[in-house]
Amino acid sequence: MTDISDDVDSPVDESSIQDELNELRQRVEELRSENERVRDKLLDANAEKNKYEQKIERLKHENEKLKKSPLFIATVQEVTDEGVVVRQHGNNQEALTEVTDEMREDIEPGDRVAVNNSLSIVKTLTDSTDVRARVMEVTETPDTTYEDIGGLEDQIEEVRETIELPLTDPDLFDDTGIEPPSGVLLHGPPGTGKTMLAKAAARQTDATFIKMAGSELVHKFIGEGARLVRDLFEVARQKSPSVVFIDEIDAVASKRTESKTSGDAEVQRTMMQLLSEMDGFEGRGDVKIIAATNRFDMLDRAILRPGRFDRLIEVPLPNEEGREQIFRIHSRGMNVADDVDFERLARITDDMSGADVKAVCTEAGMFSIRSRETTVDMGDFLDAYDKVREDTEETSEKTMYV
Repeated sequence: MTDISDDVDSPVDESSIQDELNELRQRVEELRSENERVRDKLLDANAEKNKYEQKIERLKHENEKLKKSPLFIATVQEVTDEGVVVRQHGNNQEALTEVTDEMREDIEPGDRVAVNNSLSIVKTLTDSTDVRARVMEVTETPDTTYEDIGGLEDQIEEVRETIELPLTDPDLFDDTGIEPPSGVLLHGPPGTGKTMLAKAAARQTDATFIKMAGSELVHKFIGEGARLVRDLFEVARQKSPSVVFIDEIDAVASKRTESKTSGDAEVQRTMMQLLSEMDGFEGRGDVKIIAATNRFDMLDRAILRPGRFDRLIEVPLPNEEGREQIFRIHSRGMNVADDVDFERLARITDDMSGADVKAVCTEAGMFSIRSRETTVDMGDFLDAYDKVREDTEETSEKTMYV
């Protein structure tokens, strides 16, 4: 017979128990790691879900908007007993539509309204200036001064007499008994400093500077360009004293032709509005105009007469002395070596504009950087001159064959 006490008193295998505990601990760690991975995946899935829910809401909102009938902008022409005559922008279509008595009291000829497909008035619109006209205002004073312009002493003097003096010293014209000049047109080849002259004039007078390109006034729809011109000068009058700078004015003030296309007719309609604003029955006040063009020969004679542009200032390519000044202006912040001969550079850069000379200075600095040098020497300027000349010739050739 077996003695039970022998089994009870047998020693416990502690090593096997320890191994089992280690396995359990390892399993717990694995489960804990798996739990962390699952939790991360859940968080990522929730984030992805939220993103798609937001996208669905946005698409639903856009879908609702697309289901709605679009509204068109129109102008009230006349208020009669039978109804209101409106003219829709774009197709110039007129229609007589009925309105409620309450709306009739709030509507006057010239008001802008929103109409539906049947040209019924849905709501009135605020008569505010076009936002495109407001954003053309340059809020920061231009940092260009007359000292940054080389070789244009006579042109600077004429611009100061035409733009600066009437704004800074109007009593001088009153005492003399003459009307101050109203505008100046700068014409000449590209890159000769026309825009810089306008910026410098605005800085000297501390006037509101409103800059725009003539191409921005050319629009597809009937009346849009003329409206933008009207709103542009309205902003200028509100912000006076102000300087309106119209670059590339030839885009909107070219010679009138017999063309019957709608595009040409719209450009001419815009020019008529521009002529009216420049020399109309309503005075411009302290609003001066500076315009610039590279194609003086394309401008309509009506815009060139005195009263609209009292000064026609040619801004030619700089002469040798002017090019030397421009070289010194654009290199004054550079670490220039003693061997740089600005007189020689001015001689060899014949027929280059001020912008070309500036490009030579910039390229010279780039050549110095490529050589890992901190000083720009004469060799860098000569290499830069060759590069700019080659680039200019290639551009001219491509333009000829386009």
